[in-house]
Amino acid sequence: MISVDDYRDEVAALLGTSPATALPLAAAAGLVLAEDVRAGVSLPPFDNSAMDGYAVRAADVARAPVTLPVADDIPAGRVDVRPLEPGTAHRIMTGAPLPPGADAVVMVEDTDGGTETVTISAAAQEGAHIRRTGEDVVAGSVALHAGTVLGHSQLGLAAAVGLAEVRVHRPLRVLVASTGTELIDAPAPLRHGQIYESNSVMLAAAIRGLGCEVEVVRSVVDDVEEFRKVIEPKLADADLLVTSGGVSAGAYEVVKDALSGQGVEFAKIAMQPGGPQGRGRWQGVPVVTLPGNPVSVLVSFEAFLRPALLTAMGHTDVSRRRVRARLLEAMSSPAGRRQYRRGVFTPSDREVTGVVGPRGGPGSHLLAAFTQANCLIVLPEDVTSAEEGQEVDVLLL
Repeated sequence: MISVDDYRDEVAALLGTSPATALPLAAAAGLVLAEDVRAGVSLPPFDNSAMDGYAVRAADVARAPVTLPVADDIPAGRVDVRPLEPGTAHRIMTGAPLPPGADAVVMVEDTDGGTETVTISAAAQEGAHIRRTGEDVVAGSVALHAGTVLGHSQLGLAAAVGLAEVRVHRPLRVLVASTGTELIDAPAPLRHGQIYESNSVMLAAAIRGLGCEVEVVRSVVDDVEEFRKVIEPKLADADLLVTSGGVSAGAYEVVKDALSGQGVEFAKIAMQPGGPQGRGRWQGVPVVTLPGNPVSVLVSFEAFLRPALLTAMGHTDVSRRRVRARLLEAMSSPAGRRQYRRGVFTPSDREVTGVVGPRGGPGSHLLAAFTQANCLIVLPEDVTSAEEGQEVDVLLL
């Protein structure tokens, strides 16, 4: 058997790094910058007022209270600002450009709010309530570094320094296929021996959640020629093919039968659930084949696909947060396999991290228990039992 860590490295190596592409800001949320963003303008691009109030010379209001004539009105957005003459004030709004000659802003709360003349009741220090050119970002400097994940604030900054698009690692295009003659797409009525297909729904949602583009082929029957006929034409537009089902050691293992000898290798991974796996290239396209049971699919996504896809798209933080927690009940695990059990983690003020209890049994078909879990309890390969009260590793989902 192959270790979980070695197999994770093999899957990640299949994908490499996604190429860079230019995308509009609105389409770049959640993606990773492929190159530095340099500011086309300074922020602020000009000295401006941080308050609604009056632009003044600090020396003219040093002996407040004082009354000054209001010589001009400066709303935000005005571009033809007249210089401030000594002994006068300009009414000014937040964000409006500071007039030449002014060196302070008195906020309106310290005045009578006059429009012809204004009585100022408090002195102002030089520089008061002024936003200086470039105090946030200087034109030509790096505003955002390559490798930055573009959240809402980063996209806002890119727009503020004059960009309409950014170069990012292109979202991977993933083809997801579920296999099994027993699978039926809802809402068609089930016959005895059939089940509703769910793996592709789960995988597509999980992969889209990482920022990838996903195409789904559902419920491919257990026929090698049919599998190839359905999947092959779609490979040209895919960066990765992910399949579920058809990879175990029994008969009618359609994925294994179709891809063995075609560049895809199959192996047992030292884990539970999710032991049977496959990886390789088919017609030059990376392929990752997952088991068919739903919990095996989800655990395999967490262990292998999630970190590989994120790494390929330029992310550096690709691991789930790992904590230690005290077990609320005893657990057992097969020797030589890393066990992932669904669990419920509860932080505790009395514990270093918290407590955790398994949710549902170890069966790889128990999907409902996964929906109630917020973590995976991880028992290493050399651990066959863990007692109540023992500390264990927990991956927070």
